[in-house]
Amino acid sequence: MADQDAQSQVGIEPPALPVLRWGELPEGPVLVLLDQTRLPAEEAELVCADVPALVRAIRTLAVRGAPLLGIAGAYGVALAAARGDDVAEAAGLLERARPTAVNLGYGVRRAAGAYRAAVEKGAEPRRAAEVALAEARALHREDAEASERMARYGLALLDELLPGGGHQLLTHCNTGALVSGGEGTAFAVALGAHREGRLRRLWVDETRPLLQGARLTAYEAACNGMPYCLLTDNAAGSLFAAGEVDAVLIGADRIAADGSVANKVGSYPLAVLAKYHHVPFIVVAPTTTVDLNTADGASITVEQRPEREVTELTSVRAGVRGGDAGGLLLAPVGTPAYNPAFDVTPPELVTAIVTEEGMVSPVTGAGLAELCARSSQVTIS
Repeated sequence: MADQDAQSQVGIEPPALPVLRWGELPEGPVLVLLDQTRLPAEEAELVCADVPALVRAIRTLAVRGAPLLGIAGAYGVALAAARGDDVAEAAGLLERARPTAVNLGYGVRRAAGAYRAAVEKGAEPRRAAEVALAEARALHREDAEASERMARYGLALLDELLPGGGHQLLTHCNTGALVSGGEGTAFAVALGAHREGRLRRLWVDETRPLLQGARLTAYEAACNGMPYCLLTDNAAGSLFAAGEVDAVLIGADRIAADGSVANKVGSYPLAVLAKYHHVPFIVVAPTTTVDLNTADGASITVEQRPEREVTELTSVRAGVRGGDAGGLLLAPVGTPAYNPAFDVTPPELVTAIVTEEGMVSPVTGAGLAELCARSSQVTIS
């Protein structure tokens, strides 16, 4: 693999555009997103002038990833308030945009709560909108700080479990700067290992059917000059069997009170493989992803995505469905498809959950509750 490693070290230019930013146009405020459906072919911004536009961006995955969805949700509330729209209605639309990622609802409720509190204290609408925007910006900063702390804790855990460096890490989906106010969750740990000279290779699952690993994680790894290699999702087992995986690092979209982890579909099979091959399976997520109101994995609502994502090859750059404008049918017309966005990994398969407040290992409900008690960010009744 020496030639492959050397080739993968060649970096590409980091993105010139921020992942998410607040903008002020002559016609009013907007939320500007780096359109992730167009990566890696092109870096293009998507301008959301109102909440319905932001909801569409969330549902089409132009903006995605649990922490960033929380940030986007908070800014969405601020956008509705600044436009003079019905904030409660806008908050409801945003919370329902995607059901599994708990951060989205957290960010929406936090900004909406700040707005309501300001109104109840007699603030004029403009001032209340400013309060909501300040709350969104505060969440944005906090997430960046949490990302940095998670990276430190995660790297320390890797050094404890895998002394000597030279880590070969496998990751699934995308958990870097594209999903965060900072450098990400699981990807930030791998990036930290790279910067410390301890990363031998990052194995990147392609993450079917929408290829977030191939399109986004490989893109971020290349931007950072990391040694990485892309693989089809069904090739992971052969890597474990060959002893080429030292640890698995994934993020999470919701962590239940018992430690069950909902993450991009394909994560659970990796956990089973890791358990069989005695490989650490590590989840890295901020405490905003922990939902103590959801008792267990069976209580997590798993989003079902459109069948066409499986049966058709989407032309990402053109932003069109396969079969409509240059796309490709992968299955006969009318073929039914099972397309859950996430699966759930039970706590007994998780070696550790790493957060900005520290880690839980072994993963138990009591341990998770104790860790979350240190943070004001966790979702509780």
